[in-house]
Amino acid sequence: MDDIQYCEWRWTGNPLMQGIARVLARVAHFKESARRYYYAVMLSVHECPSCGGALVMTGPSRCRCTDCSTTMDPTVTFQRTSCCNAHLSRRTFHYACRQCGAVVPSRFLFDEAVFDPQYFRERMRESRQRKAARREEIRRMLADSRSEAMEMEQMPNIESVPGLVADLDSFIATSGLAALSAFAGFDEFKLEEYRRVILDGLDCGSRMFSAFPALHENSRLDKVRRFITLLFMCQAREVALTQYGNDILVSRHEDDDEG
Repeated sequence: MDDIQYCEWRWTGNPLMQGIARVLARVAHFKESARRYYYAVMLSVHECPSCGGALVMTGPSRCRCTDCSTTMDPTVTFQRTSCCNAHLSRRTFHYACRQCGAVVPSRFLFDEAVFDPQYFRERMRESRQRKAARREEIRRMLADSRSEAMEMEQMPNIESVPGLVADLDSFIATSGLAALSAFAGFDEFKLEEYRRVILDGLDCGSRMFSAFPALHENSRLDKVRRFITLLFMCQAREVALTQYGNDILVSRHEDDDEG
C-alpha cells in the first residue's frame, strides 16, 4: 500500500473524518441552495428587456432569458445607484456609478467577486511582449558589442622579443628542477573549477561579473582568477563580455543559445 492509498484509507476509515466529510457536503449543498434562492428572488422582479420573459442566472454577473435566450449582466441592466439614480458601469474589479464614478456593490452577486477575464488575458499578453522585447534588446546589445575575430597573419615568434630567449635560458639554468615536495603548499589556480562555476551561474541567464560566488578567501586574487578564466572562455566563444561602468555583464555566447 503506497502513501496515497494509505492516506485515503485513513480518511475513509476514520469515523471522525467521515463525519466531517458529511458536514462539509451538507454545508456546500446548503450554500448552493441559498445561492439559487437568492438569485431567484433578485430576478423575480425583473423581466427580459427584449421579450419580457423570465430570467435565470447562468454564472457570476450573467443571466439568461428562458424564452429568447438573450444573455446580459443584470447589474448593468437593472441596478441603479442611490447617489445619482444612474445605471452602473462594470470596471475591472467592481461596479461604479456612470455619473459620479462612486463604487457600488452589486445586488446580483452572492459571494462572488467581479472578474474580467479579458482584462487579465490582455495584461498577460502585454507582459509576455515586454519580456520578449527585453530579451531581444539584450541580444542586440551583446551582438553589437562583440569584437571581431582576430586573424593571425603569422605564427608568434618568441625571438621577436629582444633578449627573451636569453633570459629564459638563464632562468632555467639557475633554477634547476624542484622536488614535488616544494609545491606541497602551493595554491594552485584551477581554471576548470572557475569555468564550471561561471557556466552554472549562467543557466538562468546573463549575470554581472561581481555576482559570481567566490572560490578563494582572498577576494582580490579570486577576481583576478575569475577574470582570467572569462578571457579564456571569451576566446573560446563560450561567453560574451560587455562593460557596464565598473562591472562586466557575462552572457553565454549567442551561438551557444541558438544551438
